Amino acid sequence: MSIDGLLRHDLRGRTPYGAPQLDVAVRLNTNENPHPPSPALVQDLAARVAEAARSMNRYPDRDAVGLRSGLAAYLTRSTGQQLGTEQVWAANGSNEILQQLLQAFGGEGRTALGFEPTYSMHHLIAQATATRYVAAARLPDFRLRPEQAASAVRERAPDVVFLCSPNNPTGTALDLEVIEAVYDAAQGLVIVDEAYAEFSRRPSAVSLLPGRERLVVTRTMSKAFAFAAARLGYLAADPAVVDALQLVRLPYHLSVLSQAAALAALAHADELIATVEEVIVQRDRLVEEIAALGLEVVESDANFVLFGRFADQHLTWQGLLDRGVLVRDVGLTGWLRVTAGTKHETSAFLEALAEGMGEVV
Repeated sequence: MSIDGLLRHDLRGRTPYGAPQLDVAVRLNTNENPHPPSPALVQDLAARVAEAARSMNRYPDRDAVGLRSGLAAYLTRSTGQQLGTEQVWAANGSNEILQQLLQAFGGEGRTALGFEPTYSMHHLIAQATATRYVAAARLPDFRLRPEQAASAVRERAPDVVFLCSPNNPTGTALDLEVIEAVYDAAQGLVIVDEAYAEFSRRPSAVSLLPGRERLVVTRTMSKAFAFAAARLGYLAADPAVVDALQLVRLPYHLSVLSQAAALAALAHADELIATVEEVIVQRDRLVEEIAALGLEVVESDANFVLFGRFADQHLTWQGLLDRGVLVRDVGLTGWLRVTAGTKHETSAFLEALAEGMGEVV
């Protein structure tokens, strides 16, 4: 029998997740922070990794206690909500965090609900963990209202609810009232994906954790921390959730090098987060100047902007690429998404968009 014949039937014909990695002058398609680590951070990271390398013949701290303690301190400082080490868990990117959550709380015979359009990996991870995925619709402005969202949850009674704030690809953030309403309507786990939280004007869902055992807030160091290559994600939740994830995590899943690198980033958190303000300036500039070109723009709380509407968004995408600018076609009819880059990158995108307006709109 062929490999395709041996593959799980629900995976046959599927394509893997991924964004184009093309060698162009301006890459604004993967929501990376455009500001590289400072020389001071690079030096500190190198020293920590060198020290960690001395013990690479031994397995790393399986529970990453030092790193989790540092993450708890960062969340406490940045959100104002007191968190302990036992409330934080870390893994190789927030996607592994989401996978572990569905391994523990999803699976065969269970259902996960997401509000579309949203981060496509929620659906893909559900599928990979044999969790049935059902979609509820967002409002025409891509937002959610408390009763609308709660009604969808009550109607479908999922075991896991995905909320994304700010939402990818729309950039829209959730009011805390929406999360509260969804939690009250849900019987199972409610996961708030806050990968872009540091760019948002709204308070974090971390503030809602007390008294809500089924609420989980996931984060990443890839975006605001400009640490995408390090692959470090984490969550904040009730200690019972953290205990449950240790049943499904692989042994020694976080290498000693990953832990050392993340601790170096946390030691330079203020310096790294300072770049967020620069990104926000460019994001707001994108919103204003794209609208000035006569296009529709979705107000964004993230480090990217959704814009349209195009008769053929792929034609627009190709026109920008021909001018040396790579943005993301997320498969949402009529819309494209652009990451807020440096001032120079943002200018290059806006110039390319303006030049191509006559042929691509």
